[in-house]
Amino acid sequence: MVLKPVISKLSAKLVVLASASPRRKEILQNAGLRFEVVPSWFKETLDKTLFKAPHQYAVETAKQKALEVARRLPCNHLKTPDIVIGADTIVTINGMILEKPQDKKDAYRMLSSLSGKEHSVFTGVAIVLCHKKTNGEDFQIVDFYEETKVKFADLSEEMMLEYINSGEPMDKAGGYGIQGLGGMLVEYVHGDFFNVVGFPLNHFCKQMNQIYNQQGDAPQGRLV
Repeated sequence: MVLKPVISKLSAKLVVLASASPRRKEILQNAGLRFEVVPSWFKETLDKTLFKAPHQYAVETAKQKALEVARRLPCNHLKTPDIVIGADTIVTINGMILEKPQDKKDAYRMLSSLSGKEHSVFTGVAIVLCHKKTNGEDFQIVDFYEETKVKFADLSEEMMLEYINSGEPMDKAGGYGIQGLGGMLVEYVHGDFFNVVGFPLNHFCKQMNQIYNQQGDAPQGRLV
């Protein structure tokens, strides 16, 4: 197991997932990671035009989600976390970033743009390592992203409307959930399936292994 060598070193640490996503929670629980869920209050309003590539937007959003939680918990007189994990998943096609649809009309627009085409799913992940200091906190950040290619079948209007009316698209990036009814819309997946669900588990496990084993017990990352 890729994450197993790290689990024992994390057993005495407070690990926090800065996400309300039940899918990310389930993926990490199934991997054997013990953690608490504290959804981030960061508003996902970053200007997409400031980023040269879609994955940069996803990584920065993930970082801001994690940092918000890492800074908020000690200020609310709660225990300082040791590790905060943030993630953000986006769907991109023809240079457009598709996040969660705002309403049924927006979901229809997204599904129409994906019909019969290949698109990319990016998940940005930020691992914030928190260190206590006498004058406050400092943080080290390890961030990365994963890209998966997904091809949709040609979707009829009836199929799209039926799927939208199921309610499933409304809290999913790109307007679909591959692990649910949305899986019927997909012809093929090239890359990490879990990345499309919302969290690139294999890449995350490799990063955690590198942080806590290959680099020794002193975590590596950028100071902020």
